[in-house]
Amino acid sequence: MRFGSLAAETLTAGPLRALAVTVFLSVLMLPLLRTVGLRVFSMASETYRPGSLSAAFVTCPNDTVARTLARGIVENKLAACVNIVPAITSVYEWQGKIEEDSEVMLMIKTRSSKVPALAEYVRSNHPYEVAEVISLPIEQGNPPYLKWIEGVVPE
Repeated sequence: MRFGSLAAETLTAGPLRALAVTVFLSVLMLPLLRTVGLRVFSMASETYRPGSLSAAFVTCPNDTVARTLARGIVENKLAACVNIVPAITSVYEWQGKIEEDSEVMLMIKTRSSKVPALAEYVRSNHPYEVAEVISLPIEQGNPPYLKWIEGVVPE
């Protein structure tokens, strides 16, 4: 008789325990599922062609040159945003000698189609004999941010 009552308790406790575990796991998983769902929806609802935007980099001799170039780049709609990164050290070869200089870096977000015009603007307004202008395509990123760049920088 003792075994019979234990079996009856197990049968009623089993479904309740399973329900409690399911509810507990659901509560734990809700934030994760919500985040994943929002990301999937965002990616599905935003269309971005990888490589249509670029991040370009320009080094400057000082903060004054960097700010002047950055402002001109944005005012001329050559980029949506320019970050000024202070206090970098560049080691490079110039005219047969190894040089080391303190510089300021510009990180520029723009359309890939604007990189040639951006490079021309920098060459025309930069004090260096050979100004650094390099760019890398943006393969992916935060869709609303990428859309903002596209909205600020015309084709």
